[in-house]
Amino acid sequence: MEAIQEKNDELLGLSLALAGPSDHAERKHKRRIDISNPLIPSGKGSEGKIIRLLQERQNMLNIKQRGKGIVQGGKGLHLIHLLLVSATLINENNISSAIDNLIELYQYVSESGDSGQRVAAYFADGLTARILTQSSPFYRLIMSKSAPAEEFAAFTHLYRVSPFYQFAHFTANQAIVEAFEREEKNNNWALHVIDFDILHGFQWPSLIQSLSEQATCSNRLLSLQITGLGRCLEELIETEARLVSFSKSFQNIKFEFHGVLRGSKLRNLSRRDNETVVVNLVFHLSTLRDILRISDTLTSIHALNPSIVVLVEREGSQNRCGFFSGYVDALHYYAAMFDSLDDCLPLESPERLSIEKNHLGKEIKEAIACEKDERNDLKFAMLETWKEKMESHGFSGMKLSSRATIQAKLLLKMGSHYHTHLEEDCGGGGFRVCEREGGMAISLGWQDRFLATASVWQSV
Repeated sequence: MEAIQEKNDELLGLSLALAGPSDHAERKHKRRIDISNPLIPSGKGSEGKIIRLLQERQNMLNIKQRGKGIVQGGKGLHLIHLLLVSATLINENNISSAIDNLIELYQYVSESGDSGQRVAAYFADGLTARILTQSSPFYRLIMSKSAPAEEFAAFTHLYRVSPFYQFAHFTANQAIVEAFEREEKNNNWALHVIDFDILHGFQWPSLIQSLSEQATCSNRLLSLQITGLGRCLEELIETEARLVSFSKSFQNIKFEFHGVLRGSKLRNLSRRDNETVVVNLVFHLSTLRDILRISDTLTSIHALNPSIVVLVEREGSQNRCGFFSGYVDALHYYAAMFDSLDDCLPLESPERLSIEKNHLGKEIKEAIACEKDERNDLKFAMLETWKEKMESHGFSGMKLSSRATIQAKLLLKMGSHYHTHLEEDCGGGGFRVCEREGGMAISLGWQDRFLATASVWQSV
């Protein structure tokens, strides 16, 4: 696409106890700690350990307020060691030793330290929450949600300063524009985008602008319909208002938005004759987590017979399953994301603290703490995994155009990224763009780690 836009904690006097599993359902949750029921036999010392753990967490949160530094030694390999040992012990149900490691870990981390100490702080929170029952007030405290306005601000800040979401959206939009161009002789100048996770709708203003340029060159009126699946009604209403308001600046675009709640069946879609239909899957399939839900979604998409399906997902480094391997992948991934922010914002920046607390930190805690069928967790799957799933559901890959790669590199060049490298290979530091699979996919990377990968698919 030629045009790119500018881009408290208080400790309650509650009894603490380990849940004593007595049946299959309870055994599934045996690693969790029940704060509300005094089931621990006296003399075990578990109550004191939990209180100590929560006190250390509170001390960590108070570091900035007290103006004191963290314990020396909270660097690199030592933090990784404590994070890996803690997760291993939890995975082995050795809760007592895991608590000891987390107590030590909290002494070395800070949400206002360097990037490594910050990411470790959120992983420590996720692990602490994981060994607590969800009914515990402490679990709810650690996992408390930010206000919607704070989450929106954090997303906006990250979108503005980092190429992460921009890479995903602009690469997807380039593929959508090219699909429309291929069919413009027969599609009655009508484009219908079905976005399976509309979120705040940030992807679509740049598409509207690019399509308007197409319409201007051809002196035509172009019809654009977006069917957006959202997480709640309020989000859909706000997104519709934002996009409708933006589209009014483009007289040669007839714009319509139809909001649908996520999870709803896409029945009776309003479709124009011969319109180009595109399905947008940007960071959506991995949120489904369950393999069966992913399969059902891809089956329903295939039934829509779209011209193309645009798939963008976070990139993993392994295809193994289970809590620990997924944890290790998440640790590598978010360490790279936090480190990449050094290229975008100073450590003390309020915008950076907002991004880390209300967006990335929230994702970390949810990924580590929340109950799920871990065998089906695909949040950080490899490109090969998504390729296999798409092909098994009747889709074949399409080669991305050179314009997509050129645009992605230009996006990095336009950003204020101090160490940006644009090599085609996998070496170098900073942000980089790599063509993969002979041009069938394109990835955004940070140093030696792929962060997100885009690919385009068509029905066989």
